[in-house]
Amino acid sequence: MSALKTSDKILVVGAGAMGGGIAEVAAQAGHIVYLYDMQAPMLEKALKAIRKNQELLVSKGKSLPENARNVVERIHCIDRLESASDASLAIEAIVENLEVKQSVFRKIEEILNANAILATNTSSISITAIASKLARPERFVGMHFFNPAMRMKLVEVIAGIASSEHILSVVYETAKTWGKIPVYARSTPGFIVNRVARPYYAEGLRVLNEGALDIATIDAYMRNACSFPMGPFELMDLIGHDVNFAVTNSVFNAHYGDKRFAPSLIQQELVLGGRLGKKTGQGFYDYKEGALALRTQTLDAKDGHMAVIASQNNPMIGGILDRFSAAGIRVQYEDIPPNQIRIGDSVLALTNGGTATSRSAEGKIQNLVHIDCALDFALAKIALLAKSDQCSQVNFDGVAGTLQKAGYQVSRIDDIAGMLACRTICMLANEAADSALQGVASIEDIDIAMRFGTNYPKGPLRWADDLSLKYVFEVLSNLSKHYGEERYRVSPLIQRKAISGDYFYGAT
Repeated sequence: MSALKTSDKILVVGAGAMGGGIAEVAAQAGHIVYLYDMQAPMLEKALKAIRKNQELLVSKGKSLPENARNVVERIHCIDRLESASDASLAIEAIVENLEVKQSVFRKIEEILNANAILATNTSSISITAIASKLARPERFVGMHFFNPAMRMKLVEVIAGIASSEHILSVVYETAKTWGKIPVYARSTPGFIVNRVARPYYAEGLRVLNEGALDIATIDAYMRNACSFPMGPFELMDLIGHDVNFAVTNSVFNAHYGDKRFAPSLIQQELVLGGRLGKKTGQGFYDYKEGALALRTQTLDAKDGHMAVIASQNNPMIGGILDRFSAAGIRVQYEDIPPNQIRIGDSVLALTNGGTATSRSAEGKIQNLVHIDCALDFALAKIALLAKSDQCSQVNFDGVAGTLQKAGYQVSRIDDIAGMLACRTICMLANEAADSALQGVASIEDIDIAMRFGTNYPKGPLRWADDLSLKYVFEVLSNLSKHYGEERYRVSPLIQRKAISGDYFYGAT
């Protein structure tokens, strides 16, 4: 199906940050845009922001002055919806309230031509529910942009129960011509990104709630060892706790209280206290002028070993051995379990989703130290370790010191199941797998959405393949066993693929 032509006019309803951004995207693509808001000051503010952004693009050499001027000139601010009666596509970006959206779209439907396409930028409200009050629900879809709309590439094209395949295709192709990366999704709570991303916040909050690691070190590890653009607490502060907490509650309630999406009492306290993050000057971090930044907790082990023993089969921790060799630490290969390294009298093992203490008891390993997952151990700046209760402090220091000799900054997390990155990555993959299983979106579109909607270093299903689905299954099973909670139930799709030796994308 073909996209809308540049001669087609676009109506954007709502001149807030999202509405103004969407108007700029459409104008940048060559359309005449009608920008409507009930409050005239909002229109003035939006146009000022658009003009400023276009000037910035010119200053950076990403646009020409005449192009920037044309973009601004193509945006017509209107105070009556009737002034946009010739629009071919209407995109709504107003308050997240079902009744308000239904009322606005009923009016738009009456004003616009019967062939016009209606789209909502909602991030959480059912497309089917909004369309239910329309005379032509088949012409209604979700067109969910991400903030800031000019910079973020992803657009979720969302089908309600009545949405026409033809209309969905037109919107999808239009998003492509606007320079976006569209994905198809079905109208379910949170769609793709706001559903699959919940564990990124939830597991960080869970680790904090258990007192296992401090905020700054959690953020530093997820950035520096796993290449997420921001740690979970930095990101929540940026989004705003009122917004993030509301989305979590929306997804939780829409799934009839599924414990996997349960909100955090820690975040609720911040919202109740008005500490909403950057916009109020305080959240998990203090943004007031002169405030001290939180420091990460690191170890300073003095002694390390200059020889280690490892298995030949180390698919996930091979990068550590490369770092050892580069640092002059001799690596000897023997017949020991994979993804384990003997360092003196200690065993360093990649976490398996349980605690090091329980694994030590079950495997009769006296001095066991768990290491958390990383995107690439050869490049990671930080190593995160958990000491089993049976391990002596001297042995733990020997492991930490050896890793420091290899150039790692070493931090310690209390011995909790799944540590930090391991449980987070596996839970992201678990939610992504359930989304694919339930037909929310395809495997490929889920990974595309998470890469371009959240800037994750990998799509969670690709990441699960790289870790191996047997490992992800083991981690989730051990988390479920440890906590005894519905929250950590394993997706049937991961179970089946892990048991059969299958992959999401094929052997890697």
